[in-house]
Amino acid sequence: MTETLAKPIPVTVLTGYLGSGKTTLLNRILSENHGKQYAVIVNEFGEIGIDNDLIVESDEEIYEMNNGCVCCTVRGDLIRVVEGLMRRPRFDGIIVETTGLADPVPVAQTFFMDDDVRAKTALDAVITLVDAKHLPLRLKDSREAEDQIAFADIVLLNKTDLVSAEELANVERLVRAINPAAKIHHTERSSIDLNNILGQNAFDLQHVLADDPHFLDHDDHHDHDHECGPDCDHDHHHHHHDHDHDHHHHHGLSDHHDVTVQSVSLRGGELDPNRFFPWIQSVTQNQGPNILRLKGIIAFKNDPERYVVQGVHMIIEGDHQRAWKDGEARESRLVFIGRELDRDKLEKSFRACEAKS
Repeated sequence: MTETLAKPIPVTVLTGYLGSGKTTLLNRILSENHGKQYAVIVNEFGEIGIDNDLIVESDEEIYEMNNGCVCCTVRGDLIRVVEGLMRRPRFDGIIVETTGLADPVPVAQTFFMDDDVRAKTALDAVITLVDAKHLPLRLKDSREAEDQIAFADIVLLNKTDLVSAEELANVERLVRAINPAAKIHHTERSSIDLNNILGQNAFDLQHVLADDPHFLDHDDHHDHDHECGPDCDHDHHHHHHDHDHDHHHHHGLSDHHDVTVQSVSLRGGELDPNRFFPWIQSVTQNQGPNILRLKGIIAFKNDPERYVVQGVHMIIEGDHQRAWKDGEARESRLVFIGRELDRDKLEKSFRACEAKS
C-alpha cells in the first residue's frame, strides 16, 4: 500500500540549444557532492559526453556515478527507461535532457500520458538554458529557440560572463517578452545551487503570479521571497542590477520583431466547474497547436481548495493543490503563452465561466 502513497518523484525537463551549457550542468549534477540522488536521462550517451571517469559500473543502460546519482541513455522508449529507474531505490529527482533542437513537448507529454509513470512522477519544471551571447541570433533564425523559452518554467541565462551588462539586460528583456512567467537565473558556466532549479514545484505558480504585474497587486508579492538566497536573481521587486524590466508592457512587442510568442493573463472570481472544464477543454482542443503552455490557479465556488491547472498544447491536467488560506483572495488566474491567441475572446469566454452568485 505504501507504494501508492509515496510522494511523486519530481521530474525536470532540461532543454536548450547545443552549446548553451547543458552538458556542463549535467556533469555538475552527476559529479558534485550535493548529497542527493538524481537520475539523469540523456538522449544519447555519446552526444552529451558525460565524463567517463565518473562512471562506477555499467549495467545495460543505467550507469552509477561516484556521487550516488545515476545516468542513463534513451535509445528508444523514454517510458521504458523511466520504468527501469522506478524499480530501483527512490530518487530525489529525475532530470530528462532533450537534444539541442528537440521540442520539449513530447518529453513533457510522456509524463502526462502514461498511467504508471504518472502515478509515480510529477512534472516539476521545464528548465531552458540560454546562451546569453547568442540568443538574439538564435531567435532570428529559429522558432525552436523561442519555443524552448516559451515552454520554460525556469530560464538559466548562461555565459553571462561573456556579455556586457547592456547586452545581458537586452537578452533578459527578450526572454521576458517571450515568457513573462518564467523565473530567470543568471549563471556562468552553468553554476547554480541545484536547490534553486530542482524540486521547485515550478507549476505551483505562486512566484509566476507574484512576478507578473497582471496578476497581483504589488503588496501581495512577498510570499516567494523565502525561496531566494541573498543573491537571488529573479526577484524583480527589489532589483539590484538596475536595468529596466520591460515585462510590464509585453502586449505590443513591436520592438521585439523576432518574438512571435505572446502571453495572455486572465483573472476572475470564483468559477463554476461545470462551465470551466468544458471551456478549457474546448480552448485546448481548438487552439492547442498555438498554445505552448497554460497554467492557472482556479477558485471554484463552494470548494475549500485551490485547483491548479497546467497544460502543454492539447494536453491539460489539473488537481486540487491545497486549502485556501484565511484571508486569501479567492480569485481565479490563468496565463496562456502561445501564438495568435485571441485575447478578447479568451477574456470574454473565461468570464462566462464565473459562478452566478
